[in-house]
Amino acid sequence: MNDQRSTSRGTGRRPRVVIGADCLDKLEALAAGAIQRNPELADRLLGEINRARIVPAAKLPPDVVAIGRTVTYRDETTGQENKVTPVFPEEADISRGRISILTPIGVALIGLAEGASLHWDTRDGKRRVLTVLHVASQDAPEGLEAQ
Repeated sequence: MNDQRSTSRGTGRRPRVVIGADCLDKLEALAAGAIQRNPELADRLLGEINRARIVPAAKLPPDVVAIGRTVTYRDETTGQENKVTPVFPEEADISRGRISILTPIGVALIGLAEGASLHWDTRDGKRRVLTVLHVASQDAPEGLEAQ
């Protein structure tokens, strides 16, 4: 498996990943369900989950990318900034900037803090460096309010 994340500072270390415990079971189930359809993406998501620091939802830092939080990131190759909100697949709506966590960019961004940079391979095989610029808190994603 190629390394999807690394810092742009040349340290060779991948940025820290933090995931809220309230989303953990659903993320693991999504990854397990995607094994047959998209094994590489499922493997990447499981890898990020396995190396993540899992914290109670109330302790998830506000500057960390999570399900339902809008993130602004910059493509360091083009200088272009994008704003997206990672969501569960059933809530995805690209026209509203709501991207599925089961996309390469969704997996790449989940759990990163503001200021983190990572290498990301696009669907057409190009390697880019993305930097998380800002994370905005939002309401809890649908289906998690009661958990």
